[in-house]
Amino acid sequence: MRRSGESTSSSHGAASTPAPVSPRSDWATLRRLFPYLWQYKWRVIAALGFMIAAKMANVSVPLLLKQLVDTVNPSGMNANALVVVPAALLLGYGLLRLSTTLFAELRELVFAKATEGASRSISLQVFRHLHALSLRFHLERQTGGMTRDIERGTRAVHSLISYSLYSIVPTLIEVAMVLTLLAVKFDVWFAWITMIALVFYIIFTVVVTEWRTQYRKQMNELDSKAHSRAIDSLLNYETVKYFNNEEFEARRYDENLARYRKAAVKSQTTLSLLNTGQQIIIATGLVAMLWRATQGVVDGRMTLGDLVMVNAFMIQLYIPLGFLGVLYREIKQSLTDLDKMFTLIEREREIADEPGAQPLKTDGASVTFSHVNFAYDPARPILHDISFEIPAGKTVAVVGPSGSGKSTLARLLFRFYDVQDGQILIAGQDIKQVTQASVRQAIGIVPQDTVLFNDTVEYNIAYGKQGATRAQVEEAARAAHIHNFINATPKGYDTMVGERGLKLSGGEKQRVAIARTLLKNPPILIFDEATSALDSANERAIQAELQSVAKNKTTLVIAHRLSTVVDAHEILVMDTGRIIERGTHAALMATNGRYASMWALQQSAAE
Repeated sequence: MRRSGESTSSSHGAASTPAPVSPRSDWATLRRLFPYLWQYKWRVIAALGFMIAAKMANVSVPLLLKQLVDTVNPSGMNANALVVVPAALLLGYGLLRLSTTLFAELRELVFAKATEGASRSISLQVFRHLHALSLRFHLERQTGGMTRDIERGTRAVHSLISYSLYSIVPTLIEVAMVLTLLAVKFDVWFAWITMIALVFYIIFTVVVTEWRTQYRKQMNELDSKAHSRAIDSLLNYETVKYFNNEEFEARRYDENLARYRKAAVKSQTTLSLLNTGQQIIIATGLVAMLWRATQGVVDGRMTLGDLVMVNAFMIQLYIPLGFLGVLYREIKQSLTDLDKMFTLIEREREIADEPGAQPLKTDGASVTFSHVNFAYDPARPILHDISFEIPAGKTVAVVGPSGSGKSTLARLLFRFYDVQDGQILIAGQDIKQVTQASVRQAIGIVPQDTVLFNDTVEYNIAYGKQGATRAQVEEAARAAHIHNFINATPKGYDTMVGERGLKLSGGEKQRVAIARTLLKNPPILIFDEATSALDSANERAIQAELQSVAKNKTTLVIAHRLSTVVDAHEILVMDTGRIIERGTHAALMATNGRYASMWALQQSAAE
C-alpha cells in the first residue's frame, strides 16, 4: 500500500475515487503496529522479562504448596504437624505470592509508557493525515462514524497490548512450563490430557468466535450509524426545530438503536453458547486430570502433595483459559478496529505535493488561470476553458448566477482540488509544482459561509496569525468594524462563540472572518460573497475597508451584489462555467449585455 506521504496521480484528482481496500490479515495489522511499539524496545524487553519472572513465581507456588502439604503428616493424624512446618516454606510461599503480583505490576509500570506512546503516535498521525486529505473526502465523510472509528482504533492499541502481553502470552508461557513439569515429574499422560483439552478448547473457541464475529461487526456498524445520525441531528438542531421534526429524528435514531439491540442480543446469545462449551471442555479436562492424580495417590505413585499440586496447576491454567473466548473475541475486534484506523491513515491523498516541490515565491503575486477545465464529477463538467489574469496588486471580480462556477475558482486557487486541464499560476509558478502549504499561506479568504471554532472571539480572530498579540487582534477587529460590538459584550474578547459560531449572528460571524483574514495579511485575497450576510449600512462600511485593505494586494472578489464590485479593475461575468463577458463596470454597461441586465434588475429591486 502506498503511504500517506507519497504522491498520487493528482492531475486526475477530481475524477478519482478511492480504490476498494482488500482487508489485511491480522498478522499484517500487528506488523503495522509493531514499529510504533519498537520505538520503546528496551521497555518491551524489560516488560517481557518481568512477565516471565511473574509466571515463574506463579508456577513455583503449587510446587511449594506440595512441599507444605507433604511436610504435614499426609494421614492427618498428627495434631501438632503445623508446629514442625519449616518457617522457610511458609515465608517462601508468601514471598512467591507477593512476587507474582509485584512482577506483574512492574511489567505494567514499565510498559505503560510504550502503550501510551504508541497510542499517541498513531492518533497524531491519523489527525495529521485527516487534515492532509482532500476537501472531497471531508465533504463525503460522516463525522460521527469517522470519530467513532478513530476512537475505537485508539482504544484498540491499549486492548491489543493489554490482552496479548498481559493475558495471552503469559498464559502460553505458563502452559509450556506446567506441561514440561507434569511430563518430567509424573507420567506423560498428565501432559497429554492437558494438551488434548487445550487443543479442543482452542479449536472450539476460535471456530465459534470466528462465526460470531459477524454479529460483533454488525453491532459496530450499527453503533457508528446511530452515532452519525445523532451527531448530524444535533449539529442541525435549528433545522430540526424549524420543521418540528424532533419526533421524526427521535424515531430515526430509535430505528438504528433497535437494529443495534437486535444485533447485540444475537451477539450475547452466541457468547453464552461459547462460554458454556468452554466450561464443558474445561470441566472434562479437570475431571480427567484429577482422576489420574487420585489413582496415582491410591497406587502409591504420588503423594497427597502431588495431588494438591496438580489441582493447583489446573486451576491456575484454566482460570485464564476461561477468559480466552472473551480475549480472542476482543483481540479480533481490536485488530478490526485498528485495521480501520490504519486504512484511514493509508488512504491516498487526492491532492499531494510533487516530489521535491519548493515553496511558492510571492514576489509580484499575480494570479493566472490558463485554459482551465474542471469537473467534480466527470459526467458533470463545471468549468470550461477559463482564462483570465489578476495582475499583481489589482482586483478582479467574478459575478454570475448561482451554480455558474464562481466559488469553484476559489477552491481551485486554494488547491482543494486539481484541474483536469490547463494551469493555475501564481507569480508565474504552477501551483501544482509548489508546496500546498506555501500556496495557502499566500492566500487569505473570507468565505460566504463562515464557520468558527467553539472558542473565544479572540481565539477565532487570532487564528489568522499564530502568536498574534491582543493589540494586533483588536486592530484587525477595528478594521472589520466589530471591535465595538465585542467590547459591548460582558466578556469582551473572551466571549465564547459556541459550536460553529452559532452564538453570533451571520453578520457578526462574517466580520470575525474578515478580521481573521486581515490579521493574516496575505499578498492574495479572496472575498467569496464576503459581505453577503451584512446589512446595507455595515456592508458599505466594510466594503470601503475591504477596498482599502485590497490596495496593493492581488484580489479575487466573488460577488452576487454588483454594487460591491463596480471599482474592480476587471469584472468577469460567468454562466454555466464559462466567461461570457469581461471588462470594467463602465465597459460592460456600455455593451448592454448580461451584466447590464443584472445591474438593472438589482437596481430596480433595491429601489
